[in-house]
Amino acid sequence: MRLTRRPIAAVALVALAAPLLAACGGEEKPSLVVYNAQHEELIDVVAKEFTKETGIEVQLRNGSDLELGNQLATEGDASPADVFLTENSPAMTLVDQEGLFAELDATTLDQIPEQYRPDDGQWTGFAARSTVMVYNTDQVSEDELPTSIMDLAKPEWRDRISFSPTGADFQAIVSAVLATQGTAATREWLAGLKTNGTVYDGNNVVLESVNSGEKPAGVIYHYYWYRDQEESGENSDSSQLHFFEDGDPGAFISVSGAGVLESSDDAEDAQKFVEYLVSPKGQQVIADSYALEYTLNPEVDLGRDVRPLSDLSPPDVDVSELSSPEVTELMQEAGFL
Repeated sequence: MRLTRRPIAAVALVALAAPLLAACGGEEKPSLVVYNAQHEELIDVVAKEFTKETGIEVQLRNGSDLELGNQLATEGDASPADVFLTENSPAMTLVDQEGLFAELDATTLDQIPEQYRPDDGQWTGFAARSTVMVYNTDQVSEDELPTSIMDLAKPEWRDRISFSPTGADFQAIVSAVLATQGTAATREWLAGLKTNGTVYDGNNVVLESVNSGEKPAGVIYHYYWYRDQEESGENSDSSQLHFFEDGDPGAFISVSGAGVLESSDDAEDAQKFVEYLVSPKGQQVIADSYALEYTLNPEVDLGRDVRPLSDLSPPDVDVSELSSPEVTELMQEAGFL
C-alpha cells in the first residue's frame, strides 16, 4: 500500500501544480520580445499603442545597437527575440549578414520609400535623424561655416570642434563617410578630427558644450537641438544648426531599422508589430512623441518646428552597405575606441 500511495500522491501533486505551471509559463509570457536599441521612451509609447490596437503584449529588452546586434549574432536561432529595432542601420546589416532575419511582408515594405530599406526586404527603416553641425553664434560666423563635414579635419578647426565618438550615432556618421569617401579619406579625416577635436560622452553633452561657449562647434543629430528648443532652450539658445548640403557625407541621414527574427516563435505577431511601426498610425505616434525624429512613411509628416525631411539633401548611401566592422577598426586605429 505504501508503494502505491506515493505515486498516487505524486500524480495528485503534479495535477494540482499543472495549472500553476501553465499560468507561470505560458499565459504570463509576453507575446512578443523586442530587442530594442532605439530610444526606450519612444518605443515604450509605440509598444503600448500597439497593444491597445491589437491586444498583443510586448516586452522590451533595451540596449545599444552593436550590443544587441552582437548578442543576436551570438544567440543565433536560440534567441528569444521576435523583433530587433535599432537606432542606426549598421547593426541591422550586421544581423542581416548573419542570415537571422525573416523577409518582411510586402504590405510593410510598401509603406517606406526604397532608399530607407535594403533591397532584400529583410528589414526596413522606420525613423531617421539628420547629421548636423551645431555652432555657437558668438564664436562662429556664418561665413566661417564649412561646406563639407570633411573640412572639420583641416587646421582651421583645431580646438574648435567637438563630438561623441563612442556611441553608435557618431559611428553611423563615420560609416557614411566611409561609404562615400573610401577608406583612405576616412582614415585621414579621423586623424584630423583626433588632432582638432574634443571628445565628449554623449550628444547632449556636445550640445551643452557648444551652447556654453566651451567649444565653438560640434557634430550631433538634428533632434538634440530641436528637442531642447521645444523644452526650454536652456542648452541651445546661444547656438544654431548648420545643415550640410549637396549630398555631402555631413548631410547623412541615419535610419533606424526594424526586422523580424527568422527564429521567432510568434512570427505572425512580430510581422504585425513591424507593420504597425511603419503604418500611418504607428508613424503618427512617433511624430507626436518627444523624440522629434523624422517619420519615414510619406503619409505622415513630423509636423513640428523642425526643418522638413524633404528639404534635406543627403548623400546617396545604400543603407544595407554601411559597415560596422570596418568603421570600428578605423576608429580604433584613430584612438577613438
